[in-house]
Amino acid sequence: MDTDSRVVLNVGGIRHETYNHVLKKIPATRLSRLSVNLTNYDPILNEYFFDRHPEAFESILNYYRTGKLHYPTDICGPLFEEELDYWGIDSNQVEPCCWMTYTLFRDTQETLQIVDRMDLEKRVVSFTEEENAKRFGWENDFYNGTMSFWQKLKPKMWSLFNETNTSPLAKVTSTISAILVFASIGTFAGKTMEFARVPQLYSNSDTSKISLLPGLEAVDGAKYPALVFKDSSSFVGAVFYIDLVCNAWFSFEMLNRILFCPNLAKFIRSPINLIEVVAISSFVVEFLLEQVMKLGFFTVLDTDNTRDVIEFFAIARILRLFSIAQYYTPFKILTETFRASWRVLLLILFFIILFVVLFSSSVYVAERLVHNPENSFSNVFKGMWWALVALCSVGYGDVIPVTFAGKIVGCFVALGSVLATAFPVPVIVTNFTNLYVHMRARNKLPKERRLVLQLHELNPSAAASSSNGAGNPTFKTIRSTAQQLGQPRDPSVLNA
Repeated sequence: MDTDSRVVLNVGGIRHETYNHVLKKIPATRLSRLSVNLTNYDPILNEYFFDRHPEAFESILNYYRTGKLHYPTDICGPLFEEELDYWGIDSNQVEPCCWMTYTLFRDTQETLQIVDRMDLEKRVVSFTEEENAKRFGWENDFYNGTMSFWQKLKPKMWSLFNETNTSPLAKVTSTISAILVFASIGTFAGKTMEFARVPQLYSNSDTSKISLLPGLEAVDGAKYPALVFKDSSSFVGAVFYIDLVCNAWFSFEMLNRILFCPNLAKFIRSPINLIEVVAISSFVVEFLLEQVMKLGFFTVLDTDNTRDVIEFFAIARILRLFSIAQYYTPFKILTETFRASWRVLLLILFFIILFVVLFSSSVYVAERLVHNPENSFSNVFKGMWWALVALCSVGYGDVIPVTFAGKIVGCFVALGSVLATAFPVPVIVTNFTNLYVHMRARNKLPKERRLVLQLHELNPSAAASSSNGAGNPTFKTIRSTAQQLGQPRDPSVLNA
């Protein structure tokens, strides 16, 4: 009977024999529709030839025989899935014992996509004029040869201030910016030191500002001679001028980025750029306010408290570190780790909120069960503060339970901190390790990959011979095509 006859399958040079009825077990697949009319059939050898991966086909043929699909551990996952797609088999039919192998391949592919999106190490050191024209939307002008001087200058200036790997001068500008960022943060911190402030004093000769020290009273209208009072304070000149130079450079840099950016709307929406604008604005407002008050206007604002409010916005200068960190590879990896672990982070947040509400209410009730004159939990909100600090393993000791029942609740809080923080952390560490390992592996790969010719790129005779069942182009075809394209020949391939 035809259904019981044997079939010979030559896959990648390795012959496999089976029965027709075995291949009919899984319908709507490539092997279930074999016919002698196919170009793969060789009537002389009485076999079907497929130029596919031979080791992967062993697992596929075993799927026909046993009805169970197992993933081989010695074959790359995407390659095996490509083979399954060629043979018309659904990759989701994998057996439960191979789920870990299956998901490992999927996770690896997702990690590689994240690494490609991060663009950790730029593969192109500098862009060609055609690539710059495509980035800025000037393809038509480039191909028509009508690009103006501005269109040629704009990509170069943008690369100078934003793409550090494009030229040595771009690396110099990025280095200057990094140094001035640290200098600006240093001046911000230095302003809080006492030696950086010069007090503005006045004496009691100015009767409009005379006031008595606390606890003292004037007797018979007598005045206290030579009393000196602090009206306000100003910064040391060196600190101000350093800050002025830093912000002048940042303003110049920001102006150039706005002027030469490819997409202004996307540039404005960037959080890093918004932080830079706030930081520069805080310095400008503070400087203008100093000058206005020196001229005698708005004397009601001439207090240290007002300056402290204005300097609050100068905290944005510290956030400038993010502008440096975006070019630092480990920071990118850490950012992508949190993005990939957002489900775990939400789980941690849920557990913390749950435990805080539960334990704060419990300790509030527990401390009131017996007479307790030292009760620190006068309300539930203090219990929330204590529970949050205890769950994070900090334990300030400002609020503590003193009763036996309250200490029992404290024991459960200590155990809950392990569940809330320790268990999800390994998932985040694993994501970070995967990204870091793949990043390092990618950096070790060659920047230029060898060109692999496709079938349609060969000459018509080679394509015709392949379509007629030959399966592979000839040695002479490969040699002549490689010479025409100017590609280096691989002796190991040509001599095979």
